[in-house]
Amino acid sequence: MPPPDASTDAGTETAPESATESSAADRADAQDTLDLRLPDELIALFGTGEPGEPGDAGHPGHADEARETHTGEGEGADVRTAERAPAPAVRSSADDLLDNVADWGPATTPAGVFQLVPVCVERDLSLISRWMNDPAVAAFWELAGPDAVTEAHLRGQLDGDGRSVPCLGVLDGTPMSYWEIYRADLDGLARHYPARPHDTGLHLLIGGVADRGRGLGTSLLRAVADLVLDHRAASARVVAEPDLRNTPSVSAFLSAGFRFSAEVDLPDKRAALMVRDRALRAVL
Repeated sequence: MPPPDASTDAGTETAPESATESSAADRADAQDTLDLRLPDELIALFGTGEPGEPGDAGHPGHADEARETHTGEGEGADVRTAERAPAPAVRSSADDLLDNVADWGPATTPAGVFQLVPVCVERDLSLISRWMNDPAVAAFWELAGPDAVTEAHLRGQLDGDGRSVPCLGVLDGTPMSYWEIYRADLDGLARHYPARPHDTGLHLLIGGVADRGRGLGTSLLRAVADLVLDHRAASARVVAEPDLRNTPSVSAFLSAGFRFSAEVDLPDKRAALMVRDRALRAVL
């Protein structure tokens, strides 16, 4: 469900790691070896005759589409809407692939109380489509156009098997960002890096110009990664794949406790594989 991100602060600088932190990251990098055991969910899909390879069923493959967000102050982006926080959309049991994102609850951040609310197309399409038509966002997500374009992207996930959950990011009661929380190990991205069972991926865009360029991306990335690690006990790490040329985005991930793991060649970009490890959570 990667990111300058409409989420990140173009002015973000990252402090150098200490020798202790660097050695810890090196040890974690050394563990990035391919686990050849198929996840139970994937075995179950094969057993029921579901079509497609991991990442292809239910929604467009994230690595194949190379969706990402932008930090720039793009013309025409929406200033934060005054809409109130929507109630979580009802999800089927398929959402168990991500341990029921709707039930994760709020997180307290330096910017306020933040919560992920799964998308309801009938309620949220107009807002998300406006964000996707912001040139700063459209340059990376490639979903500009009539509402039907964004709707197809959303329904591809919502009508799938639950391996990707599109969400509104709600800050102090106001929807202000769009997220995709997805099973990276079941996604097309897994073809391009040594995925581990239950790796969880993040995609993010911040919708309003007023919310960009002031460090919100870093705060929210850390908060959402913490939510993943708090509520997905089987997930040892959170991953993302911003464009390698997107220095502000990479910097925001580093500031949010992610480490740079590798350069990855994806269909539409050369990406920086960013990883936040549960084992290094206390030091990064």
